[in-house]
Amino acid sequence: AGLYLLWNEEKHDKMKLDEMTGGLHMGRYMITMMGFFAVYAGLVYNDCFSLGLNLFGTRWAFDSDEPEEGDIAEMTGQYGEGESVYPFGLDPIWHVAANELLFFNSFKMKLSVIFGILQMFTGTCLKGINAVYFGKRLDFMFEFLPMVAFASSLFVYMVILIFMKWSINWNSRMLSATCLDPASEGWGSVDYQETVDGQTGVWADCNGGGDGTCTPWGYVCQGNDELADKCPLDMGGSGDGCQPPNLITALINIALAPGSVDEPMYNGQAGIQNLLLAVAGISVPVLLCAKPYFLSKEMATHHHSAGDDEDEDEEHGFGEILIHQAIETIEFVLGMVSNTASYLRLWALSLAHSELATVFWEKAMLSTLNLNWFATFIGYGIFAGTTLGVLLMMDVLECFLHALRLHWVEFQNKFFFADGIRFAPYSFKQILA
Repeated sequence: AGLYLLWNEEKHDKMKLDEMTGGLHMGRYMITMMGFFAVYAGLVYNDCFSLGLNLFGTRWAFDSDEPEEGDIAEMTGQYGEGESVYPFGLDPIWHVAANELLFFNSFKMKLSVIFGILQMFTGTCLKGINAVYFGKRLDFMFEFLPMVAFASSLFVYMVILIFMKWSINWNSRMLSATCLDPASEGWGSVDYQETVDGQTGVWADCNGGGDGTCTPWGYVCQGNDELADKCPLDMGGSGDGCQPPNLITALINIALAPGSVDEPMYNGQAGIQNLLLAVAGISVPVLLCAKPYFLSKEMATHHHSAGDDEDEDEEHGFGEILIHQAIETIEFVLGMVSNTASYLRLWALSLAHSELATVFWEKAMLSTLNLNWFATFIGYGIFAGTTLGVLLMMDVLECFLHALRLHWVEFQNKFFFADGIRFAPYSFKQILA
């Protein structure tokens, strides 16, 4: 539809269009980009009418040519190598996995948080650019910089932790803290890639003792060992670096349990998080008090020789500045938390869309394919109608409204004040004129 509107752009410019067609014509670029990114998102999730497309060949394989429910698939290549990575988007094997919903929920939730934090951080950077452009030195020094420090120390750090958790070879880390029988098939697995004593992926000799099992790096198991004892990484906490953390719990504990990381991902994580917490804690009073203080000093300099009336105006003006700054500080600090949670609507919308597509496919098509041709014909009609009406019309409109709200509220409140300067929308005519 968007490409059709673009193709007929010049013809529609010369025509007298009705209200609905004129609205579509005005939004032709937006409609085109919405369609493009809808296709892009479908390719990233590898989701076409709730079905995974095996475009590049899955990187997982079952032992049997006709797998049954409960069978386990194995990777065709070693973890981390190019042969084990699906070229673009998610591997279609996830659409037949028993933990499909759990995996997609986790992935989409993290992706929503990443997009939200990056967009809000971009909005904060625009605030700094505006301060430089309009020559507002105090706004740049005592609003923009503390905001960047606060956002980076907690929220950008959360994005870094998400990517770290995705990039760490947890199969190898967990295997390094697993007690195995040297005579078992798992002993000597190539999945073990940890570096111990300068050697990477080398299995130690297990000379017996204990309960007869050892970890890949040579720890002799006794049968009731703690995970921290079996893990060779020595990062601290109960996990010691060999157990993937719950990121939500880890982030909450930055403030509630400073200096304590139960399941660390890297060495020195507790110390770094204490430093980041201190930066966030210092940035809040700076954001609250610094600008009003320096403004009051400027006002005192300007009105040094003024009388009582001017002194009263000065006190009244300083009080207004302090109240305004307190409101802005509270809005920013609490807004970073609430706005981040607001971006989870992207996760919810994607989940609802995929689940509706699954229901329509299974109930309207799969349930009628094995009956007869007439039932299949009716089922396809129901499937096509519900897909067009619900997914391609109602759901697209809903997603558009939610995305518009995220741009309008969560993004623009970081830099746009609506203080009397008329908003100038992007226009090709003004640029080309």
